[in-house]
This record gives sequence, C-alpha cells and structure tokens, in this order.
Amino acid sequence: MPTALAGCSFGTSIDNLMTPPKLSVEQEQIYKALTNATGTSISLKYPKSGKYLSAFIVEDIDGDGGNEAVVFYEKTSLAAPENTLRINILDQSDGKWRSVCDTPAEGAEIEKVIISKLGSNDRTNLIIGSSLINRSEKNVAIYNYDSKAGTIEKTFSEACSFIDVTDLDDDGETEFLLLAGSATGSPAVAESYKLDSEGKYHVYSCELSGSFTEFDSLIYGKIGGDRKGLYIDAVSGAGSIQTDIMYMDSTGLNKVFAVPKDSLATVRPAGCSSQDIDADGIPEIPVQTISPGYEELPESEQMKITQWDFVNRDNRLEKKYSSYYSVEDGYIFVFPEKWDNKVTVRRDAVNDEIVFCAYSDGEIGRELLRIYCAEDSASREDRISSGYMLMGTKGDSAYLAYISYNQTTTDDGLSPTAGDAAVGFKMK
Repeated sequence: MPTALAGCSFGTSIDNLMTPPKLSVEQEQIYKALTNATGTSISLKYPKSGKYLSAFIVEDIDGDGGNEAVVFYEKTSLAAPENTLRINILDQSDGKWRSVCDTPAEGAEIEKVIISKLGSNDRTNLIIGSSLINRSEKNVAIYNYDSKAGTIEKTFSEACSFIDVTDLDDDGETEFLLLAGSATGSPAVAESYKLDSEGKYHVYSCELSGSFTEFDSLIYGKIGGDRKGLYIDAVSGAGSIQTDIMYMDSTGLNKVFAVPKDSLATVRPAGCSSQDIDADGIPEIPVQTISPGYEELPESEQMKITQWDFVNRDNRLEKKYSSYYSVEDGYIFVFPEKWDNKVTVRRDAVNDEIVFCAYSDGEIGRELLRIYCAEDSASREDRISSGYMLMGTKGDSAYLAYISYNQTTTDDGLSPTAGDAAVGFKMK
C-alpha cells in the first residue's frame, strides 16, 4: 500500500492552540530539570508535522538501551535578534533527569523530527527539519549525540523542501531522502544519502523535471509492478500540479520521466493529487481530458473527465481508468468499464447535480446517473425520498446517486447497476 508523506513544509502549528498541552508527570520532571539549567524564561517549541509532535521527545538517541529526552525551546528574555531556537538533551541518573548538553538549532520553528539509523552505520541520528518564522525558508540538520562525552555534534546541514527516511532501493538499509526546491531558475533536485560505517555521507542526486519551488503531495508506491518509487506532485506554473517519479537502484537515484517533456504530460489543476485509487499498491496519476461533446466550446464552458494513468514496465504512462473528479465537492466517480469512450458529463445547474449521459456519434444521449452533494439534512432526506442512494458522508456533506431508468426501446448496455455506483464512488 502506498504511503502518504508529510514533508518539512507541512503541518499545523500547535503554538496556535488556545491553551498549551498539559504536560505528563514525566514531562513535568523533564521540564523542571530543563529550567534548572536554563532558567524559567523559556518558551517550548513544538514540531509542526511528523511522528513527534511534542516539545519533549523521549527516545534512545545514543543506542545505550536507555532513553534520553530531547527538548526544543527558545529563551524569551533575550532581545529579538538573539532569540534563537535551541535543543537541550537530558539524561537520567538515579531516576532523576538532568540537562547534559545544550546547542542552538537552525531556524526559528521546528518543522519535523526523525530519529533513525542510516545506511550501514550503527549510530542513531537525530534529524531535525526547521524553518524561519514565515516558514518560507527551510533547512534540515542531522545531529549525533555522544553520551560518553556529553556532546551533540551536527554532522549534516542543507536547505530542503521535504525530508524523509526510507529504504528506497530495498537493500535493507535506510537512506535519508531530501527534496530541494528550485533556486534562481535551476531545476529542483532530489537527493538520497547513505551513511557508511565510517560516518561518511554518500550522496546520490537527480534533477527533477522542472523549476519547482513547492511540493503538493508525496507518496511511495510501486512502479511497473515491482520497483519502489516516490511519486512527487510538484507545484508547476500558475498553481497547476505536475508529477515526477523517483526510484533508486545500483546506479543511484533516477527518475521515470527521462526528459522534462514526459513529465509535462501529467500537468493538471491544483488539488488533483496522485493516489492509489484501486489500492493495488501502484499509484495512479490523474490527467484531465475534455469530456466528449465539449471539444468546440470555450474552455470556461467545457466539462472535464479525469483519466487515471499508471507507469507500465516500459516507464510509459498507460490509461487505467476514466472518472469524474470533483475537487470542489471532494469525490471521484470511476466509470465502469462498459462506459469507456461511450459516456460524457454535463452539469445540471438548476438542481446542482452532475449528470452522466450516453454519448455516440457526436450526440449526447440518455441520462445514466446523477450525483448530488447535499450540505444539509433537509436536501439529503428529500433526495433519498425521491429514490437517491446514499453513497457516503463526510462532515456535513452527504453524497447521493440516482440511477436513471432506461426508457429507450433498445438496450445500449450502459445502464449502471447499484453495484457499479457503489464501487465507482470514492470520497477524496
């Protein structure tokens, strides 16, 4: 199953909550030991995303079998230019916490924290993604804590847009993965780092297919049925989305689309993210096409069908499904196979419904199915009493479908069943 990721540019700030989280007994003990060393004029800092969302991280970061505490804070008594983000490491002695070392951190906010071994090296790495106050510039630093010396050493630092650790080449060792946005018009870049037994980083780099400065979403999934890949939905042009796919093998880090123009075939409107729509482990890329019958109309009047493409074993995009994708209402309806190239879509503005109709020889034919998004209980119950099926609910919204009765004298084979509607409907 592909895994969705949160990079160091995503997450909601816990600093914005009405009241700070209540500390546990252990956290209270750690906080007291911290203020004994730093003074009480401090403000705790919370990671914005990832596994660790607390200012207190209690983990074994030196591999000695016992837990240490990592605390992020800033001093509030200093002048603004001096108000730096800091990392404090605390250890236990006779059941009591004490501050062991304290070091400045990069940036002003903690974006994401990862604790992991890398490559063939046995050491545990403290990986910290950070940002400036406006979160427009991001950086990642990797630290190594030496409990015997009571020191923490920074072993790596670089600008980033996204960070993660994964075994991208399936060799049994974890790599550190970094995406960096475009600078001064140059292409964005993906980098994978292996750490050898001597503590040296080995970098494998590959340019992405455009001057991307932002990344919309990232997921892992299979490529061509076997290789593991990272599907990168990057922001391209005026807010549109474009996909690149990276993988790693014995030659290093590579991308599926060998030349940038191949990736341009995936450009589509914002919000249409790559996803494993049929849960087979292979993500599909949504690409929009003009719905049949709308080719000659102005773009503002055209209806669109979303085609879901996958990467085959020849590294080429191949169509898998057709669908209607409503980004605004948050649902996808995947067409049954019998509808392929035989159905078009129209909007019923009076009833605020999407209508699927037969299409043949340039003519729009009979209605097959209607989908309606009800935003209140009254309209929901009204549709249900009129024969609509409830497909699902999300928040205050209810999604309903109506199968139109075939009044023609001949059977065109396009009439959907209740099963077709249920299988094809997916909430985003």
